[in-house]
Amino acid sequence: MSDSAIAVTSAAQLHEHPQVEFIDKETNTHGWWRGGVSPFNVSYGKLMMWIFLLSDTFTFGAFLVSYGSSRFSEPFWPDADVAFDSFFGIHATLPLLSVSLMTFILIMSSVTMVLAVHAGHLKKKKEVAKWLIYTIVGGLLFLGCQAFEWVDLITTKGVTITHNMLGPVINGHPTPGPSTFGAFFFLITGFHGCHVFSGVILNFIILMNVVKGTYERRGHYEMVEKVGLYWHFVDLVWVYIFTCFYLF
Repeated sequence: MSDSAIAVTSAAQLHEHPQVEFIDKETNTHGWWRGGVSPFNVSYGKLMMWIFLLSDTFTFGAFLVSYGSSRFSEPFWPDADVAFDSFFGIHATLPLLSVSLMTFILIMSSVTMVLAVHAGHLKKKKEVAKWLIYTIVGGLLFLGCQAFEWVDLITTKGVTITHNMLGPVINGHPTPGPSTFGAFFFLITGFHGCHVFSGVILNFIILMNVVKGTYERRGHYEMVEKVGLYWHFVDLVWVYIFTCFYLF
């Protein structure tokens, strides 16, 4: 059969059957796809979450690129080992220990989120609730550590969005450094902290719905997976922030 004959036949079949029914394996719902078998077997809500995360990636990316261009245009930049050497009130010089703990907590909360999503696939209500609680606790611990870090920088190190006393030491006396250090630090880590806080709120709402049996009645736990995508994104962004601010 020639290509033109195949095209005519396909057009005739499409005219006779303009819609093709498909089943979403995750939500067990029926839908219609006018272009044949759907190449993207994903729900609308999950697709929209991916689009939102893509847009948020551009925002964080713009912030980090701006930070990098500002940092490398300055003749001096505060040393991370000096700026972040406190550890929850302990009177000792412990460079990057507190932020290492923060990073560990956030990564472990991502692991518990994975376990919550896995339990949702298996439709184990109690397991989903348990791992969500651990994830929420991890998020709150991270925010608590970040609050301590902010207070230490402001009250002890003299760093604000407009002022920075972590400049070069001249004749044994500290001098002001670039104010952009504090401005970018509080902007980017604060923006990320807002995302973590939003994730905690979303996880708490999902936890309440799990406890009430909302998703059990629906027959699927896709909402847990959607919020899980957001939480993993927040964790991934922190890796880049950690690298840019604390390691280089």
